[in-house]
Amino acid sequence: MNPPILVTGGTGTLGRLVTPLLRAAGHPVRVLSRRGGPATPGVEHVAGDLATGVGVDDAFVPGTETVLHLAGGQQGDDKLARTVARAARLAGVRHLVFISVTGADRVPLAWLRNKLVAEETIANSGVPWTTLRAAQFHELTLTLVRKMSALPIIPAPGMRLQPVDGREVAARLAELALAAPAGLVPDLAGPTTYGMDELIRSYLRATGKRRLLVPVRLPGRAGRAYRAGANLARDGATNGTRSWEEFLTERVPPSGSVSRCAPGGSADAHRLHGE
Repeated sequence: MNPPILVTGGTGTLGRLVTPLLRAAGHPVRVLSRRGGPATPGVEHVAGDLATGVGVDDAFVPGTETVLHLAGGQQGDDKLARTVARAARLAGVRHLVFISVTGADRVPLAWLRNKLVAEETIANSGVPWTTLRAAQFHELTLTLVRKMSALPIIPAPGMRLQPVDGREVAARLAELALAAPAGLVPDLAGPTTYGMDELIRSYLRATGKRRLLVPVRLPGRAGRAYRAGANLARDGATNGTRSWEEFLTERVPPSGSVSRCAPGGSADAHRLHGE
């Protein structure tokens, strides 16, 4: 029998996509989340709070060789990573896989700085590791442009995005988890780079809405970084194949009403890979 794989944030958008792939590869999965949940064939849910550490050590049962750390959000990623790294080291984990964000080392925003500290914590944990930086999910992009399009006049920030399909990120993470530790691997981004105005206009066309777009210049160091493309994937990145247009066609029916998002939903899609 293959050893179990522990997934933190396994009830989030990305976790729900990764878990069935690990099961299909023949591994039992333990899903760690704050509230736990009922077991399903091959999947055990355990309760543990990465923010406080309560219950986390118990989730790292003997024989757990691989951990996918997917839990995260807009705050506290550095703290969560310290908790996971400590527990993984004590449990003798042989491979710790972490999901990060493109531009984490180049865009001077607090949440990205925390993500970078989390990367460094994983790398310095003493546990063999792999880190994948991924671009914004299609689900996140849809949530963003949908909210912006509710305004009568839409501010269009001068920035570019490379939205990527969450299922392709999940497939890459599963592949990495089942392979040997590889350190920082090439970024994963979508097949096309779009200006924010292009993404908004494509949504407006799909929904039949008419809005005025007003270009907005993002201020400060972060604004300069975004204008320079510091949030985009590094050279040598891997590109997904499913485009934003394909995703939008699937999610916006001909009637113009937006269908529900994939399991996990838009409510948690803003947390790029989290619980």
